[in-house]
Amino acid sequence: MAESNLRLPRVTIQFCTQCKWNLRAAYFAQELLQTFSTSLGEISLQPSTGGVFKVDIYTSFPSASSSSSSSSSSDITIQHTSLWDRKTDGGFPETKELKRRVRDVIEPRRNLGHVDRDYNSRKEPAAEGAADEEQRRETTAAATTGAGAGGKEELETIADKGEESPGGGGADKAEEENAARRTCEDCQ
Repeated sequence: MAESNLRLPRVTIQFCTQCKWNLRAAYFAQELLQTFSTSLGEISLQPSTGGVFKVDIYTSFPSASSSSSSSSSSDITIQHTSLWDRKTDGGFPETKELKRRVRDVIEPRRNLGHVDRDYNSRKEPAAEGAADEEQRRETTAAATTGAGAGGKEELETIADKGEESPGGGGADKAEEENAARRTCEDCQ
């Protein structure tokens, strides 16, 4: 691809096809396009292997040696910023968090409406204490148990309390934990 065809800012979403993260990557791309529309030059989906899920952004800014009257492509510096990496950031981003990170790079003064209101209200009362967090986790576990969903979060909360998994003995618990750990052979 020729350098002149590169449209910036460019967001790349690299995802593992063996883990079947295609739809997740496409969903994030659609959400970013819906929110930022023409503020983004391009969003690229890059199939990969090895359990990869990374979101990067490439932006341009004038080089220090360029003058304001010249506009050749050699006077532009491309900056790479990693927005999210599943392995270092832990799991997948929430859509709101990914939008905030993109906004912080391309339009720092832009208001994202409800995304920012929710974010600002969480930042203010940050010191509510560990007891409130434990109560939230127990409520979440109770809600998941009542719905019969199973799920990794429920297993972790139940394991913290030393209880058996809902609906059976230790064999079911081990089977569910193994299912949660299954990945493609390259993703290990």
